[in-house]
Amino acid sequence: MQLKTVLNRVQKFKSFVYKDVKLLEDTGGLSLLVTVVPRSNSRAVCSRCDKKCSGYDQLGERRFEFVPLWGIAVFFLYVMRRVNCPDCGVVVEAVPWANGKHQLTTTYAWFLAKWAQRLSWKETAEAFHTSWDKVFTAVSQAVEWGLAHRDLSDITAIGVDEVLWHRGHKYLTVVYQIDEHCKRLLWIGKDRTTICFMRFWGWLGQERARNLQYICSDMWKPYLKVIAYKAKKKGMKMVHLLDRFHIAKNMNMAIDKVRATEAKELASQGIDLLKNARWCVLKRPENLTEKQETKLAQLEQRRNLKTFRAYLLKESFQGFWEYVSPAWAGKFLDKWCTRAMRSRIEPMKKMARQLRNHRQLLLNWIKARESISLGAVEGLNNRLKLTVRKSYGFRTLKATEIALYHTMGQLPEKPIAHRFC
Repeated sequence: MQLKTVLNRVQKFKSFVYKDVKLLEDTGGLSLLVTVVPRSNSRAVCSRCDKKCSGYDQLGERRFEFVPLWGIAVFFLYVMRRVNCPDCGVVVEAVPWANGKHQLTTTYAWFLAKWAQRLSWKETAEAFHTSWDKVFTAVSQAVEWGLAHRDLSDITAIGVDEVLWHRGHKYLTVVYQIDEHCKRLLWIGKDRTTICFMRFWGWLGQERARNLQYICSDMWKPYLKVIAYKAKKKGMKMVHLLDRFHIAKNMNMAIDKVRATEAKELASQGIDLLKNARWCVLKRPENLTEKQETKLAQLEQRRNLKTFRAYLLKESFQGFWEYVSPAWAGKFLDKWCTRAMRSRIEPMKKMARQLRNHRQLLLNWIKARESISLGAVEGLNNRLKLTVRKSYGFRTLKATEIALYHTMGQLPEKPIAHRFC
């Protein structure tokens, strides 16, 4: 079987034929040069309006990279034609195996983009003996096509969060779809301001916004402000709830502040009781090591310690997440806040005031726990951080967006004649 027969099976182009195949060996190694010519009596297609037009003249030969075969680089060689289009004038023809002036064939671009989901872009370039720029170009084309063709018709639950993507307190606003049937990245915005989040709603559109039933966020004021405005002004019937992860995070920050302050006070008196006690009060009891359990038992003997009393308040609050009825959960929350306010521990009092101010949003968590995946936002955030870390830090926002959409967007892929991976 000739190589031309194999190529016709895996990658056949209408109105074009493979003329011959040559094996070339040079300093760069082996490569296959496949000459492509237009079929006799076929007319070229205008690259602007996609109409068949009469020929004008020919340009020089161009080389297009194709998927390597048996570890050998493959190139298509083709003499580009210019057409005389009555609408567009004299332009270069469109060819079915590549777009515009790109040197990569469409098939090879999708091949590289698929592998770039499994490996880093640098590893992909090294594995297939190409450049990082070409891998980036391939991924960019895949993301551009996927964003233009993705289905946004069935979005009922979203989660919004801010993530640090670069040093210097540079944040991104990310919005996820967190429905049970689909968890993916929907939108990325630069910064975490009110204006930035308002752009998301403009992108989403009023019709899709009315279909939203749940929206999950943290207690970042710009997000709360925009969500409250949308719910009030636009008449949307969505349920706004707070993310459990951020409540637990704020609780741990309050306890850590209590411990740090009290440790300094005791150290000034020559007492090192709270030394190496940080993770004893921050971790859940079931996750403690034997050494940490022993340390916690020592703290328990000194019940007058503010740190241990704050630890007891934190652990007792875990019961809130076990409630099924919002009414009973509300009673529990009110009692807990009263205890915290009477504890005379300022960070815990601040936490209680915070929970009281967002009481309804906390109770909405109880209502929505059976309807959506409430841990999806933090799970997707972990994947996002891994994607950025795997790249050793993207220098530009554009590269970051492309990588995140490519990895987490669940974008559709262009149908091609043959898949190589």
